[in-house]
Amino acid sequence: MSVSKSSLSALTLGAIGVVYGDIGTSVLYAVKEVFGSGHVPFTHDNVYGVLSIFFWTLTVIVSLKYVTLVLRADNHGEGGLVAMLALASQSVKHRPVLRRVLLIVGIFGTCLFYGDGVITPAISVLSAVEGLEVISPNFKKYVIPLTLVILFCLFMVQKRGTAGIGRFFGPITLVWFAVIAGLGVMHIASHPEIMWAISPHYAVGFMWNQPGTTFIILGAVVLCVTGGEALYADMGHFGKKPIRVAWFFIVMPALTLNYFGQGALLLADPTAVKNPFFNMAPDWMLIPLVVLATMATVIASQALISGAFSVTKQVIQLGYLPRLQILHTSVKDTGQIYLPFVNWGLFVAIVLAVVMFKSSSNLAAAYGIAVCTDMLITTVLTFYVLRYSWNYPLALCIGATGFFFVVDFAFWASNLLKLFEGGWFPLAIGGAIFTLMLTWKEGRRLLNEKLRSDAIDLGSFLEAVFVSPPARVEGTAVFLTAEAGTVPNALLHNLKHNKVLHANNLFVTVRNHEVPWIGLTKRLEIESLGHDCWQVILNYGFKNDPDVPRALQQIKQHGCEINPMTTSYFLSRDTVVPSIGAGMAFWREKLFAQMHHNASGAADFLNLPNNSVVELGSKIEI
Repeated sequence: MSVSKSSLSALTLGAIGVVYGDIGTSVLYAVKEVFGSGHVPFTHDNVYGVLSIFFWTLTVIVSLKYVTLVLRADNHGEGGLVAMLALASQSVKHRPVLRRVLLIVGIFGTCLFYGDGVITPAISVLSAVEGLEVISPNFKKYVIPLTLVILFCLFMVQKRGTAGIGRFFGPITLVWFAVIAGLGVMHIASHPEIMWAISPHYAVGFMWNQPGTTFIILGAVVLCVTGGEALYADMGHFGKKPIRVAWFFIVMPALTLNYFGQGALLLADPTAVKNPFFNMAPDWMLIPLVVLATMATVIASQALISGAFSVTKQVIQLGYLPRLQILHTSVKDTGQIYLPFVNWGLFVAIVLAVVMFKSSSNLAAAYGIAVCTDMLITTVLTFYVLRYSWNYPLALCIGATGFFFVVDFAFWASNLLKLFEGGWFPLAIGGAIFTLMLTWKEGRRLLNEKLRSDAIDLGSFLEAVFVSPPARVEGTAVFLTAEAGTVPNALLHNLKHNKVLHANNLFVTVRNHEVPWIGLTKRLEIESLGHDCWQVILNYGFKNDPDVPRALQQIKQHGCEINPMTTSYFLSRDTVVPSIGAGMAFWREKLFAQMHHNASGAADFLNLPNNSVVELGSKIEI
């Protein structure tokens, strides 16, 4: 697809603000954590070695793995772990055991995204506000309260959407990259020889001479690629080319200059290690730099919060979470959504992280395990896409992904050292959400099995009914049913209590598929059952917004006219009763029953008109 120069510029600017905000603010804490750990003595060779490791980490993980390889694995133009999971699982659909394993692994990676989503805003905003301590130690007591206030304001404005302030993201982040590049150049100018650290032999020499130290500091080095997953996740919003242009021409050069500038500063003044980023700035620039850094970290956090909303919606569509209230914050962009439960759940977890860990250095200990596990999972899923979806030779697939797997595994293993220092925190969050997702998926399976076992065949039932037909009333009845071809409980209740049938009866099943989008041409499948009754199946991708009334407008061409004023939507509202015995553990059944009870109403999720919905309840024991 060709992109005009003006639209490429606009998309590139947007990508800088949304995609690269997170990785752009890693300069605030990455170098500080490597040299501040005490594991690396200040010597000329060590500084050169660490800077070289930083540069080649960015090159291998971001430039080669994500920008060059993973961006190619798009699912109908969409990226991200959910899109990759759908692509990989589809590629092995004829191998049910392998497909099930990949689904579980991919869903676990998605759960870890939430753990990352808690740590990243906390460490980013906190590290920016900590710049106040460089201005004066007296500001230290205000760092945590100010961080919490900024985060609260950020989460408060989510319900208004990002359309209003989103257009400022790109320009502000572009200014940020210009400033960090300028600060780097200022210090490189006094030690230009520092640029020789780009040579890989410095990294190789450091790793060869100090393998133990290298393994330990990899857990801190990985901080320089925070947000690398966003490159792939936001591909659907901006496209591959703008993301690649932004990375190679703006983001990577700015990051490299700043990291090397911090290295030059540390060679000149080792005491600057307490906060090398803010110590790069002259005194007059400190306050503006703290303000700009705070704005940049808020933008980075915003992108992650929006990502959490989007991922949650996709996971709901895939059937791993119950329906939640989804509010659209833009009439133009359907991708701009707000989930109140996710918003405030994230905020509570982030406040907990800030209060528990108290500093960006302590949070850095918690960061890494979740993101490295996600990187490993992405690499594994990429292998299956290359091998089974694109049908590349096995040797090429192993070669293309094996190298990245070894690199990712080294970072992951190093981060395991931080497990008891705080790495358990994002894992605990991810593990809790993983338990909820698997419980919901399994509970839905058990519930559907129970409904199927008790179900009556729709065709046979209608034949029996029309032997001696009940009274027919004007209008259309739309019966929503989970299983096509079975009699909905709502129909049984309607016949039992009201003893009437509508003039037109639609039995509608909504199916969600493991593809991002399903177009209007493939939205509807219809089968006539006779007597003005139709079986309708509506197909949606995991990024589509279900809208049953709109989709049903297409059935006019099949001889069924729907008048919104005389159409009623009948839903079965089932109450789940847990039981001891077969199925899941009793505590999981109770958890599923509670999740089922608290799920957002199907009427809102399917965009049904409130004044035309009739809900009829029943109890189901699983």
